Formats: sequence, structure tokens, C-alpha cells
Amino acid sequence: MALSLRQKQLDAVVRMLNLNHPVLSGGTADEEVYKVLIYDNFCRDILSPLIRVNDLRKHGITLYLGLDKERQNVPDVPAIYFVQPLQANIQRIILDASRGMYEAFHLNFSSSLPRPLLEELATNTLRTDCLQRIAKDVEAVVENIANGLFSVLATLGVVPVIRCASGGPAEMVASALDSRIRDHLVSRNNLFTEAGHMGTSFQRPVLCLFDRNFELSVAVQHVWSYRPLVHDVLNMRLNRVTVQGEGGTLGLKGKNAGKTYELDDGDSFWVANGNAVFPQVAQEVEVQLSRYKQDIAEVNKKTGGDAEDFDEQELMGNTKHLMNAVNSLPELTERKRTIDKHTNIATALLGEIKNRSLDSFSSIEDEMLSKGSVDRGLIAHLKGKGSKKDKLRLAVVYLLAAETTVPAELEAVEAALRECEVDPSAFLYVKRIKSLNVSLSSAQAASKSNLGGWGGQFYEQALISITAGVKNLLSGGRQAALIRVVEALMESKPSPETDSYLTFDPRAPKGSAGAGSVSKGPFKEAIVFMIGGGNYLEYGSLQEFAKRQQPTKNIIYGTTEILSGEEFIEQLAVLGRKMGVGGSTAASSS
Repeated sequence: MALSLRQKQLDAVVRMLNLNHPVLSGGTADEEVYKVLIYDNFCRDILSPLIRVNDLRKHGITLYLGLDKERQNVPDVPAIYFVQPLQANIQRIILDASRGMYEAFHLNFSSSLPRPLLEELATNTLRTDCLQRIAKDVEAVVENIANGLFSVLATLGVVPVIRCASGGPAEMVASALDSRIRDHLVSRNNLFTEAGHMGTSFQRPVLCLFDRNFELSVAVQHVWSYRPLVHDVLNMRLNRVTVQGEGGTLGLKGKNAGKTYELDDGDSFWVANGNAVFPQVAQEVEVQLSRYKQDIAEVNKKTGGDAEDFDEQELMGNTKHLMNAVNSLPELTERKRTIDKHTNIATALLGEIKNRSLDSFSSIEDEMLSKGSVDRGLIAHLKGKGSKKDKLRLAVVYLLAAETTVPAELEAVEAALRECEVDPSAFLYVKRIKSLNVSLSSAQAASKSNLGGWGGQFYEQALISITAGVKNLLSGGRQAALIRVVEALMESKPSPETDSYLTFDPRAPKGSAGAGSVSKGPFKEAIVFMIGGGNYLEYGSLQEFAKRQQPTKNIIYGTTEILSGEEFIEQLAVLGRKMGVGGSTAASSS
């Protein structure tokens, strides 16, 4: 073949656009690897005659921007830089990296980079603690999650069919896990005998992978059911909760004394009422206490003594029904201990509910999310009772609930937060993401025939992992979204919500990942794993869904970490501060 300078240049550009990885024989790469292209004016003029906008799309480039332009942070997408090796360009790259604007930085220069500029780049990235972004430490995070899931599956002894949405962290973890299992299946000491299946069936389970952006409001909103309330309000950790009390208010001794309780599957009341709303739990405590007193009275009646204090010596004084009374003592003692435990926990919750008006927060948030509209009493709630984080969470739910926000309402909400001295970083972060969503949606309809209009295509796919949570909320059935998708994946029925989901089957021939699966379902068992933080509301909803099925299904819920609403809102605040919006890290957010 004759030498062609143009073809050589094009080959070099295509390789650059594919992160300097080998390109497939067809000349295109996987379109699902979305990237941002950043260029200076000189390199823009190099690209223009070589490659068209449509061809850039084939190589996963969904946003195209000038280096010197004002750009939004897109922390979940890698960026390809193509610029001249100039000091001004190096300084701008360092600034972008220090702000964490992109997931990873792939640097390409129009000519060789002089050593002084290379040293400046290395020194400043180390100084600003952003070298890891250029080194792509996200791969290590994905690998850690995949290894953790591998250990879980090896313990279960099953090879699941893996399902996930296209693009984003879920697909990255699914791909890594698929490769990890495939590599292990060819080894002699195979841990996946599938003899230790989760249930009685030998059918393989389905592993449903999601990332937290799937449904943001669930992680932020105030919840009115018992288990999430205990976790959110009383800071339950590792199935333990410490209740603080004063005097005899909570049945504790001494001022500010605290008592730690275990809350696990051994607690029948916790298991039975974990998903119940708080008023129902309080009523059930009264019911259990009444039944206990009736049983105590029955024992006293039969023994002729007073069993209230569980004095076994007194019971020994009456030989009639002695054995029955003695045998009932351990069970009565345990019941009394359980009732006291949940009485104290419920009392502590009730105190926080009254002090912070948590019932009002839960009610207004639920109404906004259900109706997709703003509650008239929103501003009054923001200025009323509640901690600063309670008010911040309510404001974020307001943003997520409304498809469009009226500028006057938005200004009033921000003013109310400022008046209450609330650090607005989390609120402004979500606001910025929604604004980016709208602006990119508008840009999609703009001209795409030149480099100036390249940004229009970015909305279509590259931000899907960031704005997916908002889209799910706007579609209605906010809490039902996860349930609907899991149900569709378990039943393997066509659904608009899951038709685009990828399939990874480690037992299928290599190369078939994403195209289909040997095991088609329906599935009796599922493992639902949330990347980026899960919560007890999702866990409880999935358990209730499984119980309602006929026959009953088995669902295991897992996550990278269990986060309360306060903890998650703080993570949003950190993202906001990294994006450069909101208050300082020293701002109070209690």
C-alpha cells in the first residue's frame, strides 16, 4: 500500500481517541466507552480536516470543548486532551486536574513535550494531590468492588447471570467481575460447585448491579419506617445502637447514661416490625407489653405468687403448676428484655421526632416526590424546626422532585438555607447537575455540523450515570423504580426500563458478554448490589417485595456501604466543594 500521510495522521488520531489502545479491525471502538475531548485552537485545526463529527461519535467522543473555554465538571467521564506543548496549556491542565473535573486525564500533545514542562506537570500534580486522577485510580476501586463480590459469590457457591445498565460504574464492575469469574472457572480448585445454593433450587441466581445515581432521593429523604429511622436518627452501626438518656427517662441509670442494644435477626420484634411505620411500631410495643402483663398475671394466678420480679424462690413456694411456671420464666424474661429495649428505642426516637419535626419532613418530602410538585409550606419548613442537615436534605429533595424549578422558588429556597446558616454545597451540587442536564438537552437540538456545536451530543449518553437518578424520579413511582427493575430482571420479561440492560454470563462462551445469556430465567433468587451507598429503605422494600411473590422469592441486598441520609448528604456536599460550589469545608452543617 502506498504511503499516505493523511491516513497515518488519521490512524494516530483514532488511536488517541481510543485512549491509545489498539482499535478493532473495523476501525471503530466500543461506543459505550464515553469520553470528553479537550483541544486548543491549534489542535482543533488539525482535527477539522481529518475527522467528522459523526466519526468522533463512533469512537465514543460525546463532548468536544476548547481548553480555554469555561467547562462543567464531569467527574464520571475520562477526558482526552489534545493540545500544543505550551506552558499555558500545562497550567490549565494542572488546574483541571486539581478540580477533579474528569475521571481520568489522557494527555496528548501535537509535538513532543519538553522536559521542563514535563517536570512542571509532574511537580504540580503531586503538589495539588491530583496525580491519582491522571493515574486512573478508579480502576483500583472497581477491582476492589469486583473482588468483594467475587468473594460473596464464592461463599454462596454460585455463578450468577449478571445484569446491569449500560455505561457507568455498574458496567465497569460487571465486566471486571465477569472476567474474574471466568478466569477462576478454568482453574482446578473451582470454588463454584453450586452445591451450596442459596435455596432449594439449583437454578442460578441473577446479580443485578446498580449505582447510586439510579435513584438519588431514596438516599436523601427522611423515612418514616422503623429500621431506617433507627439507622438515620440513632446512628445504628453493625447492628448496634446506643440510646442516650437522662435520669429515668429512657429507663437508664444516671445522667446522660447510654445503653447499647443489639438489633439483629435474633430479635423477633425487630424482624417483624423493621419495615413498619413508626406509629405502628409504637402501637405494637403497647400490644406486646399488654400481652406480657396478661401472661404474667396468668402465671401469678396459677402459682399464687408475684412473677413480676421474676423471683424464682417465691415461685418455688407454690408447687401447683410449678414446672410450667419455671419453664416459662426464660421466655418471659426474654420478652420483657425485648419490650424494654424497644420501649427505650421508641422513646428516644419520639424525642428526636418532636425536637426536629421529622414527621413533617417525611410528609412534605413524600408529597413532593409523589406529586412532582413543590409543597406550599416548603419555605416555612426550611425556616422551622429541624437540624441544618434536615433542612438541607429537604431542599435537595425539592430539587429532585420537580422536573423544572421556578427561579423565584429556587431563590427563596437558597435564601432560606442562607438564613439558617446551612452549608449549601450539596444543594448547589445537585442544582448544577440539573442545570447541566437542561443545558445539554437544549444543546442537543443545536447545530452539530461543526466543532462549535459538538457539545450537543453529550447529553444523550455521557451524563446518563449522573442524571439517571433525576430521570427516574421524574418518571413517577420513585421508590418503586428499583422494585420494578428488579422484578423485570428476575422475570426476564420485556420492559422499557430493562431492554437496554447488558447481560454478562461467565459460563457463556467468551465474547458473548452483553449479547445474551445461557440462563434466560425467570429467576427465583436475586442478588441486588448498589454501588455508591445503600440504605435500609431499599433493603426493606426489596424484602417486602420478595415476600409478596407467589411462590416467595429470595433476594439478597448488598452495597459498597450503608449510608444514612445525613451521611449521604455530606458526600454530596464534598462533591459540591470539589466542584467549586457552595460554602467552605468549615461551614456548619449540624
